[in-house]
Amino acid sequence: MHHRGARTTIVSRRNFLRACAGTSLAAIPVLQSWAVRGPAGSTETGAAAGTLSLHGDWRFAGKLTPAALQAGFDDAMLAPVALPHSVVPLSWQSWDPAAWEDRWLYRRVFSVPRRFRGLRIFLHFDRVMAGASPVLNGHALPQHLGGFLPFEHEIADLLADGDNRLAVAVDGRWLDAPPSGSPRGPASIDYMLPAGISGSVSLRAVPSLFLSDVFAKPAAVLDVNRRLDAICRVNAVAHALPARVCLEAELFDENRLVARESQSVALDQPEQEFSLSLAGLGRVQLWSPQKPVLYTLAVTLLQDDRPLHRFTRRVGFRDARFEVDGFFLNGERLRIFGLDRHELYPYLGFSAPRRLLRRDAEILRRRFNCNMVRCSHYPQSEAFLDACDELGLMAWEEVPGWQFIGDAGWQNLLLRDLEGMIRRDRSHPSIVIWGVRVNESPNDPPLYRRTRELARSLDDSRPASGTMTPDSEKTWQKEWHEDVFAFDDYHSAPDGSVAINPPLPGVPYLITETVGQFTYGGQGFHNIYRRAGDPLLQQNQALYHAQAHNKAANFPRCAGVIAWCAFDYASLINSYNGVKCPGIADVFRLPKLGAAFYLAQVDPAVRVVIEPAFCWDSTLGMPSGSAGRAPVFSNCDRLEIFVSGKQHTVVHADRAGFPHLRYPPFFVDFEEPPSEKPDLRIDGYLGNHLVLSRSFSADRSLDRLWLEADDPELEAGGSDCTRLAFGAVDRFGTPRATMTGVVRLTVDGPAVIDGDNPFDLSGAGGLGAVYLRTVAAGTGAVRVTAEHATLGRASVQLQVR
Repeated sequence: MHHRGARTTIVSRRNFLRACAGTSLAAIPVLQSWAVRGPAGSTETGAAAGTLSLHGDWRFAGKLTPAALQAGFDDAMLAPVALPHSVVPLSWQSWDPAAWEDRWLYRRVFSVPRRFRGLRIFLHFDRVMAGASPVLNGHALPQHLGGFLPFEHEIADLLADGDNRLAVAVDGRWLDAPPSGSPRGPASIDYMLPAGISGSVSLRAVPSLFLSDVFAKPAAVLDVNRRLDAICRVNAVAHALPARVCLEAELFDENRLVARESQSVALDQPEQEFSLSLAGLGRVQLWSPQKPVLYTLAVTLLQDDRPLHRFTRRVGFRDARFEVDGFFLNGERLRIFGLDRHELYPYLGFSAPRRLLRRDAEILRRRFNCNMVRCSHYPQSEAFLDACDELGLMAWEEVPGWQFIGDAGWQNLLLRDLEGMIRRDRSHPSIVIWGVRVNESPNDPPLYRRTRELARSLDDSRPASGTMTPDSEKTWQKEWHEDVFAFDDYHSAPDGSVAINPPLPGVPYLITETVGQFTYGGQGFHNIYRRAGDPLLQQNQALYHAQAHNKAANFPRCAGVIAWCAFDYASLINSYNGVKCPGIADVFRLPKLGAAFYLAQVDPAVRVVIEPAFCWDSTLGMPSGSAGRAPVFSNCDRLEIFVSGKQHTVVHADRAGFPHLRYPPFFVDFEEPPSEKPDLRIDGYLGNHLVLSRSFSADRSLDRLWLEADDPELEAGGSDCTRLAFGAVDRFGTPRATMTGVVRLTVDGPAVIDGDNPFDLSGAGGLGAVYLRTVAAGTGAVRVTAEHATLGRASVQLQVR
């Protein structure tokens, strides 16, 4: 559509082709984006008029040799791979950075579609860990350092009519670029950096005049005259200047046009920014965790009434403010309830496909009931942030780093990454705050003045912050100048429980880490919450998280708590076999006992929950942990406890001990554990109505093997995968933490296993997982069978489309 005064013209594919007849190819965009009236049917979003995915058909040469960079190198014998990809096979534990700290080579042959002829073409990398030096048809392209953000090169002049040969040298060494660079090496940061082309690669074709960026910026959201500012960056080649173009912005609710505005502008520089506003938006619905309503902004660039290029952004209208007296969303006080998240995955490193990235957001929002996540400690994937937008999960996003600040060159790369992060992600309604300081770094007023000012110049609609520790807090009144004071609070109360500091006076205040592996009642970070470890320690993890949220809520001025952390991850610091275990779920995203608190913090009208934070297991002494005060987390009014079918006790939530929690824990006295192997039954009541009953078996002889696939369907081609989780469960389906032995998996159909097969349950606490990945060619049914010597067999079936 385009706008002439009050008249609207619908441009069909056929009419658009006729209108373009006789014009130069440089002025004709790829037509697939113009096949429909509204954005719901558009095939492309963002800056591309046409995109060719290069995720498949790669060849991996292994370690770099100079000859393999040459255009004439014969790569027929190299191993075929699909993206995203890790340069070395990874298990789920015991990663060794020396395995990937080298230079590696990928190659791909591609041809340019005829529809791209006459267009400007960019070679786009979503992310490469941690350095990339592409070579196209023998021509070296500039090196890019840093593994978490996209980069691209304009390449039309280097392309051949037929086959084009692309080689990418990937540098997995410890580079002088954020987050690495410390002279102490990989042990200096609390997460590992496995190398590879860890995101997608594509060709993006655009006309000579095109929209390189659009910032969809809601304004005056709480006013009846709320509006949307479309801040558009127009890119042109020098020979196309000067030019007068028209920008047309349209806001859609699915296919329904909500508003339209157009503006004629003069273009006299290769890259210019223009702004136009869509007003009269008083009836649009607001975005919130409870109702994450999204709209689509479509901006069209026209010249002489001919559409050249279209750029779409999703947008949510919300007003998020950190005030001295708390956090307010859409004018209402909202307590932040969240977890920190690393993007590392077992077997895959940072090379997870979109499906797994989205699943993390679903776990955080729908299972752990979080309303916010901190993307620690680097910009995270667009697929994850897209899911946060759709699910109503607010996000803190921050620059890459961990405590270390490098020299001037390193700092310039940090500023580059900050700009790249904000430009890429500032239209996401889920992001409510920017982290512009390196995590837990010392105060550096000159550097952080630059990062703060850069953030505000790019996006003045969000506050800036950065995590502080007791050391950096000492001089905060002189050396801290952010919008929100974000504190990593790790200390004990005199009774050995979690302690939370009161908010600092006069500033908005947020807790960005707490609990973690800190040893409450002692010193250091030695509480290693392994599923295969001490059951009492795991029980205490759930209580520590409950204590942290309860005590923080005692301070009305505190905006809330983002606790450390959601998932275990690969690290060399305070880890066990290379896995750090502060997560309430393990590396496979399977909840531990420590997750019981989060699982229960949901309105029972949505989901009724009964989650014991102990194991009912004859081999551990029933129940495991503190039998005299065994915690059960639930959102019921009361719980009736039965042992061997006989009522043992009736318990109510401990509101005196946890007065600030919506759903406090219950505590059951099992001081005289039964001598047999009885069943435990817990009945949950709301008022006088029984709403949920759960049973648990102490008899190990009735245990069975559990196997489950997260998804019933996968996409063919080699890049898609889903989690296969398995392990020992009792006859009621509750996981066992002490089962040993191996699980062997067999696959029948067009898919393969990514992961350890056979899998030893011993070190994983009775549960484990692998990924089922599609292959380069092949569709149809896939059947996976798991077998254990004493637990028996289990199978699942899914489809590859």
